[in-house]
Amino acid sequence: MGKPTGFIEYLRELPVDRSALERIRDWKEFHHHMEEDKLRKQGARCMDCGVPFCHTGKLISGMASGCPINNLIPEWNDLVYRGLWHEALDRLHRTNNFPEFTGRVCPAPCEGSCVLGITNPPVTIKNIECTVIDRGWEEGWVVPEAPGFRTGKKIAIIGSGPAGLSAAAQLNRVGHTVTVFERADRPGGLLMYGIPNMKLDKQEVVMRRLKLMEEEGIKFICNADVGDNVEPQIFLKEFSATVLCTGATQPRDLPIEGRQLQGVHFAMEYLAANTKAVLAGHPEAAPIRAQGKDVVVIGGGDTGTDCVGTAIRQGCRSLTQIEILPRPPMDRAADNPWPEWPKVYKMDYGQEEIAARFGADPRVYLTTVKKFIGDDAGGVKALVTVRIRWDRNEKGQFVPVEEPGSEETRPAQLVLLAMGFLGPEQPLLKELNVAVDARSNIKAEHEKYTTNLAGVFAAGDCRRGQSLVVWAINEGRGAARECDRYLMGSTDLP
Repeated sequence: MGKPTGFIEYLRELPVDRSALERIRDWKEFHHHMEEDKLRKQGARCMDCGVPFCHTGKLISGMASGCPINNLIPEWNDLVYRGLWHEALDRLHRTNNFPEFTGRVCPAPCEGSCVLGITNPPVTIKNIECTVIDRGWEEGWVVPEAPGFRTGKKIAIIGSGPAGLSAAAQLNRVGHTVTVFERADRPGGLLMYGIPNMKLDKQEVVMRRLKLMEEEGIKFICNADVGDNVEPQIFLKEFSATVLCTGATQPRDLPIEGRQLQGVHFAMEYLAANTKAVLAGHPEAAPIRAQGKDVVVIGGGDTGTDCVGTAIRQGCRSLTQIEILPRPPMDRAADNPWPEWPKVYKMDYGQEEIAARFGADPRVYLTTVKKFIGDDAGGVKALVTVRIRWDRNEKGQFVPVEEPGSEETRPAQLVLLAMGFLGPEQPLLKELNVAVDARSNIKAEHEKYTTNLAGVFAAGDCRRGQSLVVWAINEGRGAARECDRYLMGSTDLP
């Protein structure tokens, strides 16, 4: 699609972000948009490859390859190149309920499987997507689309993260009456409290979409903690169907000596508390503060990076990020071929900011923490790390082995655990007698989403385990399709 020779004529370009030293002074989004002429040239780089792997949405070697929601990427690249922005937005919304979210926070597996990326830098798909939807909002093209009729079926959705929101949008679209229950004080789940404001603005981006969904007829009930102040059985009695989208919010702990010390926190506890303070207009009042402290973030990934970006904005004295895996190579390794997700070294926004402030990438690789050291008041003051290597055990599995003599004591008055999640929290599932699999996730087959209870479906991280926002949207849409089929006997939902 696009210009037949565009991939030859034009180089990959991205808009320049706000400078690192400027943006760490506030909590505003740090991305800029590119001028229209330049962006159209980026759309022209889409090379009419014949088989567009960018929108295949497959799992290869356990990682996403291509877009999990099968965005019609070559089509809207071509439309952007030709200046047909409204038509591009229409194509984008056909597969993606919330492109303003994915265009900001998705790691873009589509770009990792771009055919052009075999020999050249890939098409700037994510940036084009974000610009298309932002222009749609600016031009007034994104408007409430309430269904023309109601089926009389009532559906409850538990959880208002990306899976719950996409399921709600789809089910409301075909005329069902949808109520979304959220235990936090604001809807949005991970989008509201799991991702910092500078990466995804809450008022101007998240709340804007939620308001539109309310205008379309979707009802949100917040502070509704099912199993606590909401009786779980009402969902089986008062609703035609229920979709569980509770996420995988049980964090992985680090049960080592000193874990009980004050100042050692789970990443989500830290991020959520800070976002609440930012939304209240008083970020300095966040209950967990990095100001003037030596901060250690244990774990990589997006959550670890978000902790890094938050700590530097709070004014940390120093920051170290500890990763147990080796540093990735600069280019694809032989065992990581295209179109797999490229496991290569990169500096994300948080690491860029630390490097600009303190002079170096904060990450320390092939390292783990052995114990926390406390002060006389019961707070953490330091931790002991050790370098490791990965060797095979007697079963042929890779396991970490400590390097003798590599122990090191590092100062730390704030430690943030960002080591991933173990699965959904169990009390609600036990209350409803929902079956779980060996990994404690809700047992529901992919593409079917049906649990062991009639009329109860599951989607997103609570079903598949910790994953990407775009996979959650995929699953929410799929669960909506199967829920509609269950209620009506057939479905027109994709």
